[in-house]
Amino acid sequence: MNMKAKKIAAIVATALASAMAVLSGIMKLTRGPEIVAKLTEVGVGDYLVPLALMEIGFTALFIYPKTMKIGFILLTCYFAGALATELSHGTPFSAVLPMALVWIAAFLRDRSIFLPNTSVSNSIS
Repeated sequence: MNMKAKKIAAIVATALASAMAVLSGIMKLTRGPEIVAKLTEVGVGDYLVPLALMEIGFTALFIYPKTMKIGFILLTCYFAGALATELSHGTPFSAVLPMALVWIAAFLRDRSIFLPNTSVSNSIS
């Protein structure tokens, strides 16, 4: 794959992952009846605003190149927590797709997150 195609793929994956997270955050902020009911069912209905702000904030960190790595870590932790909540309550796995897209986008944007440079010595001085 040439550099231009990689850059386009990275932009598309980042845009999809970011759009899913931001739209999820906006839906929580608007307090739609379906969202409130579903999140109340799993015990986090009282925390809609903090959850929404975390989703949007972590996504902003992920989008910005200088903070992409910390945004990646925070979004992964957020969606992992959502997945754990879904698993423990027997609800559909809606956190898997955005988390997978975040991982794909992160890999396309900066492979060093997953494949550190092995040419650098890892010895302790």
